[in-house]
Amino acid sequence: MSILQNINEIRNDFPILSEQIHGRDLVYLDNAASTHKPLQVINSISNHYEHNNSNIHRGVHLLSQRATENYENAREKVRNFLNAKSTQEIIFTRGATESINLIASSWGRKNINAGDEILISTMEHHANIVPWQLLCQEKGAILKITAINDDGEIIFEEFEKLLSEKTKLVSIVHVSNTLGTVNPIEKIIEKAHSFGAKVLIDGAQSVPHFKVDMQKCNCDFFVFSGHKLYAPSGIGVLYTKKVILESMPPYQSGGDMILSVSFEKTTFNELPFKFEAGTPNIEGAIGLGFAIDYITNLGLENIKKYEDELLKYGTEKLSQINDLRIIGTAKEKAGVISFVLDSVHPHDVGTMLDLDGIAIRTGHHCTEPLMKRFKVPATSRASFAFYNSFQEIDKLTESIQKVIKMFG
Repeated sequence: MSILQNINEIRNDFPILSEQIHGRDLVYLDNAASTHKPLQVINSISNHYEHNNSNIHRGVHLLSQRATENYENAREKVRNFLNAKSTQEIIFTRGATESINLIASSWGRKNINAGDEILISTMEHHANIVPWQLLCQEKGAILKITAINDDGEIIFEEFEKLLSEKTKLVSIVHVSNTLGTVNPIEKIIEKAHSFGAKVLIDGAQSVPHFKVDMQKCNCDFFVFSGHKLYAPSGIGVLYTKKVILESMPPYQSGGDMILSVSFEKTTFNELPFKFEAGTPNIEGAIGLGFAIDYITNLGLENIKKYEDELLKYGTEKLSQINDLRIIGTAKEKAGVISFVLDSVHPHDVGTMLDLDGIAIRTGHHCTEPLMKRFKVPATSRASFAFYNSFQEIDKLTESIQKVIKMFG
């Protein structure tokens, strides 16, 4: 049975979707900011606290053994989900932002020197801009920005021109959180590697929508956040090739990332624990594992097919509205539509849609340089998940038309 045929049953797995907002049925179209959690994930967290709550990796008692087993089972689920070679390559973090900061602080400080170059794109999230700015300031390195066209696509010829023997890192978003653009990461990675550069891929907006494969794309670093993948907040993942991780110094220090400590010397733990200092977000990791089970059961191919249909339908409906302009019209897109109205500020759009029970995101979406590129202060953004319906897009369209009449 396809997701389209099974949509009501799927929606029943998400309790929050039955909420009433200002007396209206909730229409949640802010999935690029954070996704909702199915009962299977919610129950996994309750089960942990009700039956297995204990610290991990340290205890010989049964509760600790259960918690440790569930936590490490989640790591194996992530490894399989990404098709990484080993669980030693899977580091749990607080999210994609911390994962990028870990690479900047550990690998970056060791490997980036004065005169070296780091290359990013115009469409990057602030989390994939600021860490590299700070590292370049500290090291005397140079941050270079590759341009995009009016459709919101990387101009590959311009990207190639910026690459040189000085390029030490290329850090690129897989799917733009603002434009929905799906970047050709395999092509980017292959070209960057030909210059000896390492490549980091920000996969926060790609893993919820389609299959990613570390063996196929061959990136050096890959990051994502659990809360955009139907998992709890405060849990994220850093994938890094084992040979690179082994050469990196610890990011933080404390318990669990050590084998032994004396006042004279500390010996660090093996991978992946070397990069997981202190008590982790145990229930978050367990919840992430259950979220991966959930979407794997639905099938990422089915999810992509259905969300592509939602995106096509939403684009067609919104394109018919006078005074509405879509920002981001790349040929390859995931489920995001950013738009502006000629006569209404995005914040007013978001406020009025909320009164109809419709949740969208308004603002610069942590991509201020991208807003400047398109000469807009902000956009309104509708972003889709597999629990959304065509009827909800109809409601969005009707509500936008009401807003235009009210302000027009």
